[in-house]
Amino acid sequence: MKALIQRVTSASVKIEGEIVGEITQGLLLFLGVEKGDDKQKADKLLEKILKYRVFADQNDRMNLSLSDIQGDLLIVSQFTLVAETQKGLRPSFSSAALPDESEALYQYFVEKARQSRLIIETGRFGADMAVTLVNDGPVTFNLSV
Repeated sequence: MKALIQRVTSASVKIEGEIVGEITQGLLLFLGVEKGDDKQKADKLLEKILKYRVFADQNDRMNLSLSDIQGDLLIVSQFTLVAETQKGLRPSFSSAALPDESEALYQYFVEKARQSRLIIETGRFGADMAVTLVNDGPVTFNLSV
C-alpha cells in the first residue's frame, strides 16, 4: 500500500458538483492499493499515518501526530499512486491490485480508521473526484509499508 499525505487546513472532495467529504485541520490521504496488499499492511499503514509526526508543537517543530492534535482525516482512493513510472513516457498500472480487491481493502482501511474516533471523511472508490485542499506548509509525504 502506498499513501500520499498532505497536512491541510481544509480539504474536500466533490463528485458531480456535490461535496461528499470535507475536513478542516488534519491530513488529506491519497491511498493506493498494490497486488499482494492485505489487511496486515493496511493496519500497519493506518497506524503509521495516525502516529506520523507532521504537526507543529509549542516550539514549532514537527513533533505531533494526527492523533495528538485530534485532527481530521480525508481518505481518497487513488490507484495512480501505485503506477510504475521508471520506464517510458506512459505510466503502467500492472502493480495495482484488481478493482474488487482494491475496493475491499480500501473499505477495510476506512472502517479501521473510523475506529480511531477521529473525524474520518472519504471520497468514493472508483469515482471521478474533484479534490480541493489548502496544503499547510506545504507539508507532503509519501508513505508505504
